[in-house]
Amino acid sequence: MESINEYELDQLLFYIRGLCLPGYSQEEDSEEYGSPMVLGTDIAALIKQRTESHLEKIQAAVSSKPIVMRAEYAHCPNFTIIDTPGFKMEATRGEPKNTPDEIRSMVKTFATPPHRLILFLQQSSVEWCSSLWLNTLREIDPTFSRTIIVISKFDNRLKEFKMRWEVDTFLGARGRFGDNTRPFFVALPNDCGTSNEDFRRQICELENRVLRQLQDDVKGGFDEEKYGSYIGFSRLKEYLESELHNRYKAAAPATLALLQQRCGEIGVDLTRLDMKLTAMSDVSRLKRLAVFHVGSICNHMLALLDGTNDPDPGQFGITTEDEQVQSGIHSWPGIDIPIKPTNSDLKLYGGAAFDRVVDEFFQAAYSKEHPQLPKDKVANILLAHAKRGGSSAIAREAAQSKDNVGNILLAHAGRGGSEAAAAIAREAAQSWLSPLLDTACDRLAFVLQNLFELALVRKQNRDSKYPDIAEDMGGYIRFQAAIRCSYCKFVNELSRQCKNKVQGHLDTVTSPCLSGAGTLADSFDLSDSEKRQDQQSTSLKDQDLSSHVHGGKHKDIVITNAHGRMEKRARIAYEISGPLYSTICKMCGDSFFAIMRKVLIENNVHSAFESGFITPWRRGLFMAIFLDLFAVSDEKFMDMFDVPSGVDAVRNERHSLLERQKILVSCLKEFTDPY
Repeated sequence: MESINEYELDQLLFYIRGLCLPGYSQEEDSEEYGSPMVLGTDIAALIKQRTESHLEKIQAAVSSKPIVMRAEYAHCPNFTIIDTPGFKMEATRGEPKNTPDEIRSMVKTFATPPHRLILFLQQSSVEWCSSLWLNTLREIDPTFSRTIIVISKFDNRLKEFKMRWEVDTFLGARGRFGDNTRPFFVALPNDCGTSNEDFRRQICELENRVLRQLQDDVKGGFDEEKYGSYIGFSRLKEYLESELHNRYKAAAPATLALLQQRCGEIGVDLTRLDMKLTAMSDVSRLKRLAVFHVGSICNHMLALLDGTNDPDPGQFGITTEDEQVQSGIHSWPGIDIPIKPTNSDLKLYGGAAFDRVVDEFFQAAYSKEHPQLPKDKVANILLAHAKRGGSSAIAREAAQSKDNVGNILLAHAGRGGSEAAAAIAREAAQSWLSPLLDTACDRLAFVLQNLFELALVRKQNRDSKYPDIAEDMGGYIRFQAAIRCSYCKFVNELSRQCKNKVQGHLDTVTSPCLSGAGTLADSFDLSDSEKRQDQQSTSLKDQDLSSHVHGGKHKDIVITNAHGRMEKRARIAYEISGPLYSTICKMCGDSFFAIMRKVLIENNVHSAFESGFITPWRRGLFMAIFLDLFAVSDEKFMDMFDVPSGVDAVRNERHSLLERQKILVSCLKEFTDPY
């Protein structure tokens, strides 16, 4: 049992709803009460039926979910009675083995709150030393300061008492509870099917018979002065009414203040809902709220990009591996080894995650010394440039020596050999770096896309600290979807533009206008004078070697067989697909490709990512979203807020608050009248 106080006012109001009629019954999944029930037999039958039905539904032996019933009595303050199952030594047939433990756990849960009175019932046939429930009771209330111990069926124990000391020892509970705690001893008639008047009369008769038996049949009687006020149901009733009245009276002032506070709060909530219903059709007010809402989200995204610890990075940040999984980009194209950037195992978001992706791209771009092109592409480029240096000499020398075919080709190509190497390097840079740049842009776009979800979490955290001034826009599903869609479109457009920008840098670096013998290196100023002199001397040496081998005018060599020139071309192609392939690729990577990559990555790409993503994101974020959402007609704008279910939800909430207000006002009146 628990008296009314400020700690349990909400639960109490839940329990006393509908007290105007006795015997109201509430269904498990509803807050409404059914028709009143007066007959005790009907109430008992209903309790049994609902208990069995509920336990069968949840497939359990006990349940902590209460059957809620209300009763009103003429001379009793409002209070809640929680009737818990009795203790079991072991589970009966058909019950789970842990049923006794579940019952004990449930009872402790209900009895632990310190404002509740505990009415402990035990049959007189149970000896104090055998009462296992007492141990549990001591865990809940060690001093028994709020425990009322009641021993039932006391009349069955009377025949065992012959001497006064036997009775006094039993009534004193053998000193187990101290002088401040005394158990009550009651006896009830066996016939419970009579009317209330007859049942009360039988109780009085049984109590008188018990007292006479203690006085007359026990030698020396019993200590009536000490134990007389604890024998009989009427004595227990007087004590309970007195205890409840005292607690009720002590809690009334605080409860009245709390009731008045709750009534005021509900009045404020009703006013807020009325304003919300009006605002749901007010275009200007909705626009004002929407502007503040969008502006707040954008400001939170800016804070996340600049660096913040709200929300908690440990909960909402992601590692590099998680980022790859969530973005759907699990690896870098053309790279078989795992790329581990700095801080890859840390959970980051915002600007820190953006910089980590840039670092990951740098490591991916430098993960290979030189990419290898398909042999067909190398052959096409090399043979086309070699022709400019004299194909007859190439064919003659190639036919004589398979091992030195690369040196022979480059020696006879003259300037065409350098151009071929540059062309191969350009093709390698385009085919390998271009997909890496696109992947980097996609990964960076994902980091920016993720800012939206984090901004919503951050906004929710901030709004929860100031609920009175925060406007709840979460119910407008279309509006929230429109914000998300507009932001995604904005970031995707930035990604597209950045891809074009970095691809433009790649096209510039790999332009044929910057290639040629020594020209590429000179154009970027990345080689010193000594290196340029070596390249020039090598070029002159190639030209001298070419003149010596050719010995004058070049002539084509035709191998005399049925296929003619086709046999010569096939033979040269065969030699190129051998050891020459790896040699040429390495030469292109060590010279031209390395220069192209260094200029592109270190001089252009980092600034391109910054100017392609971060700068336009900061400058255009507000404008892009605001134009999408607010630069429309009022009719189109209101389509985002046309939520019939949302209006119904607000109206239902208002109706629920009105019902609660009626209950609170009624309770306030009940508490005010007696005082």
